[in-house]
Amino acid sequence: MYHEFSVLETVKTSWDIFKKNVITIIVYSVISFIALAILAVLVEFLFSPEDFAAKMGVSLILIFLQAYTTLGLYKLIFTVIDSEYYEFELRQVFPGIKMILSYLGVIFLLAFITTNFSVAIDRLDNYPNLQFALKTILVFIALYFALRIMFFNTFIVDDKSGPLESLKQSFELTKGYFLKVLIILIIIVLFIAVPAILSEYFPLTSLIIIFTYPFVNIILAVTYRKLVYSHLDVDDEITETL
Repeated sequence: MYHEFSVLETVKTSWDIFKKNVITIIVYSVISFIALAILAVLVEFLFSPEDFAAKMGVSLILIFLQAYTTLGLYKLIFTVIDSEYYEFELRQVFPGIKMILSYLGVIFLLAFITTNFSVAIDRLDNYPNLQFALKTILVFIALYFALRIMFFNTFIVDDKSGPLESLKQSFELTKGYFLKVLIILIIIVLFIAVPAILSEYFPLTSLIIIFTYPFVNIILAVTYRKLVYSHLDVDDEITETL
């Protein structure tokens, strides 16, 4: 039976998935965090600022590893969702090189666009009012597009889409659901921002991120699946393989 997309049902389904697979997901997240932290420390302390080539090389490895662990988390989430009734193998959660390149392609494209807009606006220092107005407008435009393309990574993992294809698919997926996707994004921001703010006063609360980070990614994955079913006008059984 078809059900209209519901924010509350999406969060509840995400919580149920998280509870059932909490150990597997947390262990993966912790290992990923430690690997990234170690590499970041190596970049910072083992290479001097003058050793530009070596530092850039390791930084690129860090970016690649970050992409690998991010996509790996999504593969793990989709695997535990689709494998609720059967065992899955570890190799199923490893992202392929095409996925990583597609993900990095989108990231670098967005970084290129953002950087060029920033540079263009910075050149308007002699026109502060115009500069402020453009910055304000661009913030709202950036928020709008961030909401419309926020599912590009799920398409890269779940549909093996290319960089431009994943952006187009995300844009189409969020059509007609802008406000509900905005609510989902606000929930995600709260789960990340609240522990971050609390950690400034109570450092140990930063450990909460170990739980909230994978949980918000589960919310994104479940939202993506439910939106796909809503567009297809079919039953939204989340464990059903697309």
